[in-house]
Amino acid sequence: MTTAKKILIIEDGKDLRDDVIEMLSLEGYEAFGAENGLVGLNMAIQETPDLIICDVMMPELDGYEVLERLRKNPKTATIPFVFLTSRTERVNMRQGMVLGADDYLTKPFHVSELLDTIQSQLGKRAELNAVAQRRLDELRESITISLPHEMRTPLNTIIGFSDMLIAEAQRLKPDQVIEWATHINKAANRLFRIVENYLIYARVALINSDPQDLEDYRQHTMRDLGMLLRLVGERVAERYERMQDLHIVIAEDAAECEVCASYIDVQKAVDEVLDNAFKFSEAGQPVNVRMSLRDGRCVISVQDEGRGITPEQIAEIGAYRQFDRDFYEQQGLGLGLTIAMQLLKLYDAELSFVKGTSCGTTVEMSFRTV
Repeated sequence: MTTAKKILIIEDGKDLRDDVIEMLSLEGYEAFGAENGLVGLNMAIQETPDLIICDVMMPELDGYEVLERLRKNPKTATIPFVFLTSRTERVNMRQGMVLGADDYLTKPFHVSELLDTIQSQLGKRAELNAVAQRRLDELRESITISLPHEMRTPLNTIIGFSDMLIAEAQRLKPDQVIEWATHINKAANRLFRIVENYLIYARVALINSDPQDLEDYRQHTMRDLGMLLRLVGERVAERYERMQDLHIVIAEDAAECEVCASYIDVQKAVDEVLDNAFKFSEAGQPVNVRMSLRDGRCVISVQDEGRGITPEQIAEIGAYRQFDRDFYEQQGLGLGLTIAMQLLKLYDAELSFVKGTSCGTTVEMSFRTV
């Protein structure tokens, strides 16, 4: 049995409020009302209706204040919100739309207009909920598949080779010890990177939740970005044993620029972007890195000739999100680019995709200069 949709009517005019409640009740909705903005705000928080219809000019709190407070509350932030306005108030509806109103009805209105508006907004919300649920299911599946694999694979390598070292210690030659120890070291570094990325992702989320922390982070500045770029580039290229594929060009006017960011966080963001460029391209395909000044900002461009990424995939980049994992063997949890994006945002820097095609990808990191 389908549960009736709950609709809250916030309207200080008793006759109109009662008429709308009666009309909606006859249509099968669970409609209830509030006589002013403050009562309506409290009722919305307590009842979490499926849709809110709200007058603009009211005592206690006007409609704009009600909407603003509802949008700031996680419990009510996504409830569809429709304004009721007089014809003279219609010119002010830009303010309501900026605050996050979904639609508005001009008084007086016909019953059909009211019902069409409600059905339209509830339909849009149902579509958005379906999309959100689908993405949640995909995320859950991705974590279920990738997390155990990414944790167990390096652990199995570490345990397996260390057991062999212990069992065969007396008979092993030095070169065999070095070979097995190298496998252990690589697996341990892979596991360390997984844990490190998770901790960084959690740290950035905490910083973003505190405006004061965020403001403090934006006071950081650093020099020697060109030197950092070379050091990180060589480290990542060596990780993939592809030093010959790395090509770095630093424009003369950008070599000594000072940017708004911290060394450690920029180092991590650059590492993740470069790691992606090498991970998703083949040996022999160049990874071109360029640093230059553009419109008063310092821009690092990383271009590869790998399999590329589509505009749709770019729009869906997020934590634990990997693309085409069923078709390509790849390591990681899908945190890399998300971490890079979030770290740069801490400093009002930007990460953008200049090109996303089947023949390669170009990623740009843009920093404010001092």
